[in-house]
Amino acid sequence: MSELSFIIWNGSPEIFSIPIPFLDTTLTLRWYGLLFALGFLISQQLLYYMFKKEGKPESDVDVLTVYMVVATIIGARLGHVFFYEPARYLANPIDIVKVWEGGLASHGAAIGILFALWLYSRRKKPGQNYLQTLDRIVILVALTGALIRFGNFFNSEIIGKQTHSNSGVFFARSITDILKRKDIFTDIQYAKIPDEKGIYPYPPIKILCQFNKANNYTEPDMRRFLVNEVADVLMYNGRVREHISQGDFVYDLVQDEDGTWYAIISTLAVPRYPAQLYEAASCILLFIFLFWLWSRKKENTKPGLIFGYFMVILWSLRFAYEFLKEPQVDFEIDMPLNMGQLLSIPMVIVGIIILVYAYRNKKQTPAVSN
Repeated sequence: MSELSFIIWNGSPEIFSIPIPFLDTTLTLRWYGLLFALGFLISQQLLYYMFKKEGKPESDVDVLTVYMVVATIIGARLGHVFFYEPARYLANPIDIVKVWEGGLASHGAAIGILFALWLYSRRKKPGQNYLQTLDRIVILVALTGALIRFGNFFNSEIIGKQTHSNSGVFFARSITDILKRKDIFTDIQYAKIPDEKGIYPYPPIKILCQFNKANNYTEPDMRRFLVNEVADVLMYNGRVREHISQGDFVYDLVQDEDGTWYAIISTLAVPRYPAQLYEAASCILLFIFLFWLWSRKKENTKPGLIFGYFMVILWSLRFAYEFLKEPQVDFEIDMPLNMGQLLSIPMVIVGIIILVYAYRNKKQTPAVSN
């Protein structure tokens, strides 16, 4: 196996944290939240550009932005609640509002956006009927979707299945987080080990764990901790076992020149498909295609054409990528098609119907300048 054939991903989901002593809490900025917000900010600026080119009131962009933000958050949250974990949330309804704990579904967001834009279109603005509004918004949804999937990658969530090869991504973050919670280690690093003879079923790696020097551990204390606690984590913790294949617990204990102790643990990495990155890349390409489609005729584009292509392409890809992902909830494990795939099928059908309508509808809505 080549030592360069897989990627070790140990990125933190947090950008920085600022302690707030008088509130006895910490303000944390996370990559997911930043990218989520950035998606809406960029989309708003692009929408200003599109409305200006089509001669529509740019003030309507602000109204549309509010509709979109509210619909996306509420729809995505309720989609997760009702599609994936209804029993949990119906038993504890207050947890529904705890969006910061995670749990958003893109299919729910799609339904929320469809409903919100229907409400928006009832304002009967010239050149902004339901299909025309959808045509413009889905271009921006594709871009925002790409940024959200990058956020999922930073969170090491929505991971792919094992590649069963020496390629893919080794998601190390859950191992780092669990080991650091012991308050024994101050740093966790990972290194690849060449397997030139190809004798291992998975790529071999070493985990370098730096002991907290301030605790003045004795060597016997450190060995007992490694054998009794770290070995238990690596061999039996479910979150860790998703990412490493640990047989016998093998480690070395070394000390550097300044007296700092390190545990060097030998194990095997389990590379997985970076499904989040596949979806992010697809969304970027879809955004480019849809924006090009709009730019050809702008306000004279057949109503529903862009929306139809978006629905067919995006949800067909989502259906395909689900084969590479781990089940998000337990009830999906024995299903031939998971919930994401079942929800994608009607989305594709809707897209096909809209495309047929768009191509058969020869009547064009004239441009209206304001």
